[in-house]
Amino acid sequence: MPLSTDARNSRALALLRIGVGLFFLIFAQYKILNTQFTLHGGFQFWINKFLTEGGAYPFMISILRNFVLPHARPIAFLVAYGELAIGLALLLGVFVRAASVAGLIYMLTLLFSSDYPGSAAPLWQYFGASLSHSVFALCFVTFLLADAESVWSLRGGKK
Repeated sequence: MPLSTDARNSRALALLRIGVGLFFLIFAQYKILNTQFTLHGGFQFWINKFLTEGGAYPFMISILRNFVLPHARPIAFLVAYGELAIGLALLLGVFVRAASVAGLIYMLTLLFSSDYPGSAAPLWQYFGASLSHSVFALCFVTFLLADAESVWSLRGGKK
């Protein structure tokens, strides 16, 4: 018997949720298993790169210089273990809305810290420059709006 449209949509949403979760587990594992990012300047390298290469939106520059860099080590751990928590929540289908709020905030922070195309850029380049973060942000918005835990989750939804 063919699946209903709702069942197909729920499975497609679950597949997207699980896929995004796997990406975040991959992002987290290298930060957690290799201490270069958290303890040996890897995080600071990226923040400085955003600042020196002009990737930060103007309003983010002072935040990155005056707050993020002075607190780099705890923020690096927050990033690494935040990615792990988001990845596990999405993969397992538990706390998906909370993980999506955190993921959306994280993606917007990364977008505004690293995706600035420059003040003279045409409007379309703002969107083009942000693809690596805006696509994930849209996924998190989708998980917030939908019942992304209803299929293939530990929450006890339909299997």
